[in-house]
Amino acid sequence: MKTKKRQQKGIFAVNVGLGANALLAILKTSVGIFGNSPALLADGINSTSDVAYGIVVNVFMRLSGKPADDEHPYGHDRLESIAAVVVGAFVITTAISIFWASINNVYELLNQPNDFTGATQLTLWIALFTVLLKIWLSIWTKKIGQQTKSNVLLALAADHRNDIFSALAATVGIVFSQIGYIWVDPLAGGIVSVIILTTGVEIIKDSAADLMNTLPGQELTAEISRSLEKIPEVKEVEEISGHRFGLYMVVNITIGVSGDLTVAEGDDIATRVEETLLEDIDYMRRVFVHYHPANNDL
Repeated sequence: MKTKKRQQKGIFAVNVGLGANALLAILKTSVGIFGNSPALLADGINSTSDVAYGIVVNVFMRLSGKPADDEHPYGHDRLESIAAVVVGAFVITTAISIFWASINNVYELLNQPNDFTGATQLTLWIALFTVLLKIWLSIWTKKIGQQTKSNVLLALAADHRNDIFSALAATVGIVFSQIGYIWVDPLAGGIVSVIILTTGVEIIKDSAADLMNTLPGQELTAEISRSLEKIPEVKEVEEISGHRFGLYMVVNITIGVSGDLTVAEGDDIATRVEETLLEDIDYMRRVFVHYHPANNDL
């Protein structure tokens, strides 16, 4: 898949999610207020936060598509990882805000006189609509994220997925509120916040790993080793380190070759290693190869 096409699909997925979250933010916030449902209101605040970071992600995704220049020889793809960190920060901030508001509401309902009468039927329908919409968004966004190997889209898919659970928690709270257990509704808002917080931590953890040049995982290491089996002159693969730049990887690899080879012959093997990996692994952008005599030749 070409770089431009990948970016277009990624931006489209972000925009679809942004539009859906804007609709849900308006519906859940307004219906949550007028329909007497703290849980739905909390979920509406969550959607409002989703809209805010969706705009930020949209900007970062567009900037990440800028070509390489003198100051950024590998391009601007790493902005995607930064965008994912922004997503995680927004999610965590939202979770903390919702948690304290929900716990305060539970305390007031249990300990102070109030005229809270429970949630209306409309709030239940909005919550169920949210569940259905988020199930589709989660599956669809994850599929595109896997196709484009975009960590920011996978982060958004994870957020959509957890919105399903937060909407389900709000649904349970609304149902209990309607049958007389009005304190369950704001308590459900607190449960929503814990789910949201967990999502934010996971997103930041994964994105920070990309920014801190975490070594490639077992899957990529195995893929590289399989590709190099085509080159019999490579006696061993001694070390692999990788740097992620958005969709792409830049890899440094150390190989062992026969100690009897000339420098020119070793350079030819290194060139074939580079060409093989670039051809076999779609998201490989650059390969730097270091070679020296294999251990069994020393």
